[in-house]
Amino acid sequence: MTLPKGDIVYKCGKLLQRNGYRIKIFHTINFKKSMHYNPFSYIHSEKDILKLVTVLIANTTGEQKGGDEFWTKAETLLYTALIGYIYYEAPKEEQNFSTLVEFINAMEVREDDEEFKNQVDLMFDELAERAPNHFAVRQYRKFKLSAGKTAKSILVSCGARLAVFDIAELREITAYDELELDTLGDRKTALFLIMSDTDDSFNFLISMAYTQLFNLLCEKADDVYGGRLPVHVRCLIDEAANIGQIPKLEKLVATIRSREISTCLVLQAQSQLKAIYKDNADTIIGNMDARLFLGGSEPSTLKEWSAMLGKQSIDTYNTSDTRGTSRSYGVNYQKLGRELLTPDELATMDGGKCILQLRGVRPFFSDKYDITKHPNYKWTADYDKKNIFDIKAFLNPKLKVKTEEVFDVYEIDDTKEET
Repeated sequence: MTLPKGDIVYKCGKLLQRNGYRIKIFHTINFKKSMHYNPFSYIHSEKDILKLVTVLIANTTGEQKGGDEFWTKAETLLYTALIGYIYYEAPKEEQNFSTLVEFINAMEVREDDEEFKNQVDLMFDELAERAPNHFAVRQYRKFKLSAGKTAKSILVSCGARLAVFDIAELREITAYDELELDTLGDRKTALFLIMSDTDDSFNFLISMAYTQLFNLLCEKADDVYGGRLPVHVRCLIDEAANIGQIPKLEKLVATIRSREISTCLVLQAQSQLKAIYKDNADTIIGNMDARLFLGGSEPSTLKEWSAMLGKQSIDTYNTSDTRGTSRSYGVNYQKLGRELLTPDELATMDGGKCILQLRGVRPFFSDKYDITKHPNYKWTADYDKKNIFDIKAFLNPKLKVKTEEVFDVYEIDDTKEET
């Protein structure tokens, strides 16, 4: 579940635990309230390296349009080479973004000395001697085809893209992994991905998590469980337009359903999706079995919903009264069609109402559910403040001894000298 502020964790965390869910939290607003997430922990092959680089590039490019693709492709080569080296050669504890940033910082380039080799060059030379066809070596050779001035520009671009990892808190939170994304389909788990709704600096991490989550669960469903996960995984992606771009989402939503994985994209307006995924937005929407309209005022969304709801037949009649030398009367009956709900009627729809469109059936115009009537509402923080879920206490558990508990006590004498 993606949350703009994380209030649902506080309100429903204890309720979920009560019903057998384990809680996982990745908090990009306050890293002190977050579990650790290391994207490198989910790399198991060369294709996983390419997927990680793709999502990194896609979500840290910014809003500029156009430009020469050469620089992006050159960066991709360098990231692929360095991450490949880290994955295959570095110790487990060094497989993270901090090491990647250190590699780039160590890549000194001298424009007036094409033969100069920096520390990273020497590391790849040594690896090439041991394994000439190593995946990382092949990618690095392609990168080194660039001249000194070009290579320096590429490194500056890489440094700017990864500048966010100069923040010590972010380096620490991505040092190792506690989210265990590949186990979400094994047992009941509530994963909360909390992001800021005003600052998107760290939203690329949310997109990375979703990309890796979908890939990991699909592979596990196919390789371990014969095509279907034992526990259905439902992804509730609130503010879907603000988490960044999930590569190939239009293909994922069409294929994950058969593996017991589903997605629910929550948007303020349908145009938000088109702004990020362009022409693929219609494909994404078309692969959704259910669409829920809770109200809104965005013109294109209202127009599309009005057209989707279809028309209804109405009876009209006209009367005429002609006066002259001989007065005559006339009545004309007609059947016409009009939109079931026009855009202006949708814009002024009662806030307590909603419209649900399920594939294969006519739309439902319904009241929104009153959550206070749910049998488990009494276990939420809205009902009783005692039910507030304390994230800090959850992430920093301490042993609390109760008077009725029995323990075995051992005395250890460490004063004896070793002989």
